[in-house]
Amino acid sequence: MEPTIILLDEKTDQATKQMLQSVVDRKKKFEALKKKHLHSLWATMIIAALFLVYLYFYIVVPYSYSFFKMFSVFVDHFSHFLFLAAAFGLYGYMILIKKKLDKAEKEFQLLRCEIINKSKQLWEKEDEWKSRHKVFEMMKKNYDINLYHENK
Repeated sequence: MEPTIILLDEKTDQATKQMLQSVVDRKKKFEALKKKHLHSLWATMIIAALFLVYLYFYIVVPYSYSFFKMFSVFVDHFSHFLFLAAAFGLYGYMILIKKKLDKAEKEFQLLRCEIINKSKQLWEKEDEWKSRHKVFEMMKKNYDINLYHENK
């Protein structure tokens, strides 16, 4: 469990601390997938751009007089298929990471909204309710998780 969550005062019970830890874990997972998706996006774009530049300068320009000749030169070299497979493979990987990213964001937002909706139950007593803003401020400051409003 995160040290700042452990150090919350006695006005926050263990179940609430566990919910806060879960939302922090999901935020970290979401951020890691976001970074991974960005890297895969850039890798896909770079490989595709390099492949298109290669095709243009080494196949299209020298053999532009005949489409059949361009096609046959492309097919003659196995390395062209490897390059093409790498580009499509990276694209598929990027799509897979994007789906995982969307799922992680949805899980994170659902848990965050659940904490917001259940805040009256989590801090039932009057003194707990008055001190909950300290927990919300700590979550916003340390983990950039907004528990004040349901909107992103």
